[in-house]
Amino acid sequence: MGQITSAYFQADFFGKCVFLGLFTLSFLCWSLLLYKIYVLQIARKDSKRFFLSIKRQKDSLLNLKPDRRKNRSYFEIPQPFFELFYVLKNKALEILEKNHYFIKGKINSEASVYLSRGDIDSLESQLITSINNECHKLDKNIFLLAMISSLAPFLGLLGTVWGILMTFSGLQASAAISSNSMVLSGLSTALVTTVLGLVIAIPALVSYTYLKNLIKTFTYEMESFSHLMLSTVELQYRAVELQVPVNSEKIQKVHV
Repeated sequence: MGQITSAYFQADFFGKCVFLGLFTLSFLCWSLLLYKIYVLQIARKDSKRFFLSIKRQKDSLLNLKPDRRKNRSYFEIPQPFFELFYVLKNKALEILEKNHYFIKGKINSEASVYLSRGDIDSLESQLITSINNECHKLDKNIFLLAMISSLAPFLGLLGTVWGILMTFSGLQASAAISSNSMVLSGLSTALVTTVLGLVIAIPALVSYTYLKNLIKTFTYEMESFSHLMLSTVELQYRAVELQVPVNSEKIQKVHV
C-alpha cells in the first residue's frame, strides 16, 4: 500500500489520472459485486418462500391473492416468482372470462369455462416473455464487471508505459543516463499501475462469472416454477378433447 501511495504522489498529472481511473474501477467493481450478491440472495430467498406457499395451495391457484413483499432496504429487490404468478393469473382469468362470454352467448344455461390448447400455448408464451424480462432485471449492469476486467489491465499498462516514458525523458533531459538508481526507481513506480490493474481485473472477472452462473441457476428455478403453475392450471381448466358438450360435468366450473 505504501508503494502505491508513493507512486501516486510521484506521478505527474496524467499518471495521477490513471491512478484515479484505476481506483474508480476498483470501487465500482466491489460496489456492484456486493450489491448484486445482496439483491440475488434476497430475491432467491423470497422466491423460495413464495414457491412453497404456492405449492401448498396450488389447488386454488387462480383464487390466491398473495401480497407483494415490501422492500426492506433502499434497493429495489426483484420478485420474479411473484411477477410470474400474477402474469399467469391475470392472463388466465382474462382468457377464462373471454371463453365464458362466448359460451354464454351460445348456451342459455350456466356454462362451464375452459382453456383450449391454444390458450395454454398463449399462457406459456406469456410466461416465457416474463421470464426473459425478469432475467433482464437480474442481469442489469453486470456487463460492467466484464468491462472492468478488460479495461483495468489496459489502463494499468497505459500508466506503466507512460511512467517509463517520463522516466527516460527525465533522465535524458538531466543527462543522467548512467544513474541506475534513478532508472530503477522510475521503473518501480511505473510498474505499480500494471499490478494495480491486474489486482482489479482478476476479482472483476471471477465476480462476473459467478454472478452469471447464479442468474442462470435462478432462471432454471423460474422455469420450473412456471411449468408447475402452467401444468396446475392446465389440469384444472383444460377442455376435454372429446365429443362432449362444453357444459359437461366433467369440465370444472369457474365463475369469473
